[in-house]
Amino acid sequence: MYNKYIKIKSFIFEIIANDKYILEINRVNKIKEENSNQICKIASEEILKYFNKEISNINIEYLLQGTDFQKMVWNALLNIPYGKTLTYKEIAILINKPKAVRAVANAISKNKLLIIIPCHRVIGSNGSLTGFRGGLDLKEHLINLEKS
Repeated sequence: MYNKYIKIKSFIFEIIANDKYILEINRVNKIKEENSNQICKIASEEILKYFNKEISNINIEYLLQGTDFQKMVWNALLNIPYGKTLTYKEIAILINKPKAVRAVANAISKNKLLIIIPCHRVIGSNGSLTGFRGGLDLKEHLINLEKS
């Protein structure tokens, strides 16, 4: 396993990879010892470009690790256009599981690829910013970044 840290504004991200794929992007509180590789380096460059509004989606090889249902939900998130948001209910409808709103929310909460799989683009039915593993301050920042 390899890892690299990237600090952008007040946010610190840890990128975790193997020899071929990005496995996780997590928000962390502090930078620890790194053991980086080329994949981590490319991912950190892509994340910087995203935050600098040079790109709208991070394009790097990643490995989805989860159940078939989780992967179905995560793949639906990839179809939310940059700068747009959908509700958990709209995602449930998109995957033809309109009554599975809670299961959709649970799957989204298990997303290990912050920013790459844009779970920050999913909001509550009332328009509120809810449930984001990276913290609501980061979710708000990402939504505002994409809308500006």
